[in-house]
Amino acid sequence: MRTSQFLLATVKESPAEAELVSHRLMLRAGMIRKVASGVYNLLPLGLRVIHKIANVVREEMDRIGALEVLMPMVQPAELWRESGRWEGMGPELARLRDRHERDFCLGPTHEEVVTDIIRNECHSYRQLPVTLYQIQTKFRDERRPRFGVMRAREFIMKDAYSFHDSQDSLEQTYRDMHGAYEAIIGRLGLDYRAVAADSGNIGGKTSHEFHVPADSGEDEIVFSTESDYAANIELATGNVPEPADTAEPLDCETTDTGAAASIEEVCRVLGIEPRRQVKTLVVHAADANGAPGENLVALLLRGDQSLNETLAQQLEGVGSPLRFADDALIAERIGCAPGCLGPLKGLGIRRIADPSVTGLRNFVCGANEAGRHLVNANWERDCAYDEAAHIRRVREGDLSPDGKGRLTIRRGIEVGHIFQLGTKYSEAMNATVLNEQGRSVVMHMGCYGIGVTRLAAACIEQNHDDRGIIWPAGIAPFQLIIVEIDAHKLENVRQQAEAMYRQARQAGIETLFDDRDRKTSPGVKFAESELIGIPHRLVISPRTLANGGVEHTCRRSGEKSSVAADEAVAMIADQLAAS
Repeated sequence: MRTSQFLLATVKESPAEAELVSHRLMLRAGMIRKVASGVYNLLPLGLRVIHKIANVVREEMDRIGALEVLMPMVQPAELWRESGRWEGMGPELARLRDRHERDFCLGPTHEEVVTDIIRNECHSYRQLPVTLYQIQTKFRDERRPRFGVMRAREFIMKDAYSFHDSQDSLEQTYRDMHGAYEAIIGRLGLDYRAVAADSGNIGGKTSHEFHVPADSGEDEIVFSTESDYAANIELATGNVPEPADTAEPLDCETTDTGAAASIEEVCRVLGIEPRRQVKTLVVHAADANGAPGENLVALLLRGDQSLNETLAQQLEGVGSPLRFADDALIAERIGCAPGCLGPLKGLGIRRIADPSVTGLRNFVCGANEAGRHLVNANWERDCAYDEAAHIRRVREGDLSPDGKGRLTIRRGIEVGHIFQLGTKYSEAMNATVLNEQGRSVVMHMGCYGIGVTRLAAACIEQNHDDRGIIWPAGIAPFQLIIVEIDAHKLENVRQQAEAMYRQARQAGIETLFDDRDRKTSPGVKFAESELIGIPHRLVISPRTLANGGVEHTCRRSGEKSSVAADEAVAMIADQLAAS
């Protein structure tokens, strides 16, 4: 491709609205242009990168036997009503009506549509397992789209869905898909972590996220310094590094603390550290459907720790989503304000203690009386809990739950998420097959998403410098750029550049030939080639030819070398084959 025939829409200045490096560089390199909030045009340079990432994804999906389909972006409301998500989804679901006043939505995901396909086409266990995938545009009406294509309303995603006649079969495909995601991200040259994750409202109990560590990431990921343990911070568990308390029990006293209600105020009045205090949080228990009900549950944490709401709402018997009891209800049920609550034996509601408090001795807690706290309280004698469970939010330096190393917390960009959905959608939509015994069984289902446009942005976040993008060779928009300088001064420059361009194309090297005339300065040509991140650059000029060849620059290392003109293309081909 010749630059004179290519829409190379670079700009010098960073747009004011671009916060992330990837957003700034995608705009400056002419990869994207904003149409509306969270909606972007993909220009030729950007689309070339997206196509390459999509091809890597497609190859790895095909490798594990997944079948490519293409489902509509516009989906009828009837399918979403069957699954219960038409009413359950928030404003992120963009709804519309056609001329006949029929309800539709722009698909943020395709569980309903793909389940409808399979229930109509698969009727026997012999047709399973089957995995369908697509690479397609999605639309989610984000409340606050930002960071360019990193959190856009319209984006390109690969979503796959598997159907099975047993949980064992689902788990096998889940493992295959996990491996495929590792292969995809590895082929893109990205540092990444696969972490255990919360399934959220999509359903299922088991899921993993794939994160690219980056300071710009919106999520926090937790992993051990000495083992393979890794989890999203919403699901991470760990142990506080302090040893169990071995102090002898002291006599318990009830002390007036006046208006002190917060952990900080009580600690100041009593002259203690927050780690010596047990705080009691009261939430709604689950009703028959798992939602917050009328009964209450007490969650017990150390005063210097904070609650992990995701872990708490996953406990059996705790309402989901987590809902805290208000002051009036606590006063009605327990008889005091929240600031003086404690896990006394007569509390009258279920008590769940984090392991960080179960080993405490001589601690402080509320006395369940206004303005009063217990000092030197101890378990069994003065207080009690019904069970222990990890409900605290982990911190940097905590002990890994597997006993190996300490926990490190980093920010990460979520580029993929895989789920074992179970029968949530297939049961709601009556997707069944006949098993080997001829009985109708509900299919088990998995879903697997990876963001194609987000992967492009994540690649830039991990591969850039102060001059621009440094693309991995496998997804660079071009593999080589040939730059001719001062061709008007020496005819041989143009002849040599044209010959080298033909050789590169014949060798199968994707090449951009910067053939612009002398009105475009060498400095501009060099700056643009570095901005758009092409891995290899060959410069042909009167000076390089006088020195016997051409100048090669490696974009990643910045190393320059002189290469004989008749050897340059072969050298580039060898380096690309080795990368």
